[in-house]
Amino acid sequence: MNNPLIFGFALVAIDVVIWRCAIPRNEVARLLVRLCLYAAYSALLFSTGLTPFSQAPYADSMPLHILGQVLEIIWWLMGARLLSVTIDTLLLPSTWRRQRLFSDVFGAVVFLAAGVAALGFVLELPVRGLVATSGALAIVLGLAIQSTLSDVFAGIVINTTEPYQIGNWVSIDGTEGKVLEMNWRATHLLTSQGNIVIVPNAVAAKAKITNSNRPPSLHGVTVTLEITPEARPGIVVAALERALAGVRAVLADPAPYAQVKRTSVMSVTYEATAYVDDMGKKLAVTNELYDLCYRHLEAAGIALRPLAAGYASAPAVAQETDPRISLLRRVEIFAALTGDELKHLAPLLTRRGYDRGDTVVKPDNVLDHLTIVDSGVLSVVAEDASGPVELMRLGPGDAIGEAGLLAGMPASVTISALTAASVYQLKKDDLTPLLKDQPDVARLIWQMLSRRQDTLGKLGTPAPVAQSEQSIFQWLWDGMRKLHDLTF
Repeated sequence: MNNPLIFGFALVAIDVVIWRCAIPRNEVARLLVRLCLYAAYSALLFSTGLTPFSQAPYADSMPLHILGQVLEIIWWLMGARLLSVTIDTLLLPSTWRRQRLFSDVFGAVVFLAAGVAALGFVLELPVRGLVATSGALAIVLGLAIQSTLSDVFAGIVINTTEPYQIGNWVSIDGTEGKVLEMNWRATHLLTSQGNIVIVPNAVAAKAKITNSNRPPSLHGVTVTLEITPEARPGIVVAALERALAGVRAVLADPAPYAQVKRTSVMSVTYEATAYVDDMGKKLAVTNELYDLCYRHLEAAGIALRPLAAGYASAPAVAQETDPRISLLRRVEIFAALTGDELKHLAPLLTRRGYDRGDTVVKPDNVLDHLTIVDSGVLSVVAEDASGPVELMRLGPGDAIGEAGLLAGMPASVTISALTAASVYQLKKDDLTPLLKDQPDVARLIWQMLSRRQDTLGKLGTPAPVAQSEQSIFQWLWDGMRKLHDLTF
């Protein structure tokens, strides 16, 4: 007579071990095993008279009667748990499972129903009176926790409509962050400062939500600039469009654009907008775009400050009368030169223009001049095993042709005009005296050339053949010293 109780508690113990130890590891297989145990448990109870729809037998033995009652109550609770787990595992979408809100609410309802059924069938308590009393109690509790209930129902709406998911970067009620967790009460956001912000579901359901992950492969980047109202808008917009064209990571479709946003007596506000295909690129593209806007606006002779009252009384900054000197100041390799040296070098520059699509440098050509970009955008393309690969884009202040000018190396890339562009060229014979007098300039040019050769090497582009005991960087340095007869 005691065997049904022993076997019943043994099956319950096995189910608890499987649940707590997660055996087997596969979730569906584990659920099937637990369902088989529940079926065996049900068959044991019904075949031995321990039906969960009535009180347990053994009225002559109080301990056995109580143990039987416990087994019948466990049957109701185990069934409720398995029902919620089955629906959670087999029927719910993966996004709902991660958010856990529906699973928790449904599980609570099922367990409540199982508890009421166990009280009515197993313990034979007056369920009608209990339900009536619980209804009145529910009203009191509902009034006491109405804000919490508001969060729960708002969470159900959010889970149903899915304005965002775990892992999305969103802005809710002015708070931006990555969604870490969505539960029955609130949404947890990880901000860019590394803080956790908890937004109640009731607030999120009423707030304007911006989801940066939708569409998944399109993210906007916008930079805002205030320009002096004296600058012609057409020239400013054209300069900003060239800056947008200079960023390689920008998508061609939708096309980037620049526009006048608003005007005032003090300044004119412009916006340059582009799109990238990865959220992780936004920061780098934004910084690069700001830098390119500065360079292209400066190349167009446009002031970057508004004519505010605070600036009106400030002394005017002296402007270079020769644009070639201004250009040389923006070139990295000439940073060590003084003003007098730049004035001596500027007249040696010759200007040349290119239309969009023109080829500036062809592969295998040995250049005998240094080319400095004055305006426009140039594209540098190298041949890889998989085909042409764009290495970089050049804008105002960037220099090309150092390989042939310094070490007599042929060009290994194709450089073409991505937009209408103008450049200044400095011949080798005009640069040699400068290199002899300014060793720092020679070292800066050599370092730039070394970086570019290193980039080509990573792409698999053949590098010049150097002696085995020399590195490519030493080989370049020795070639430059020999070609220009340098003694340092």
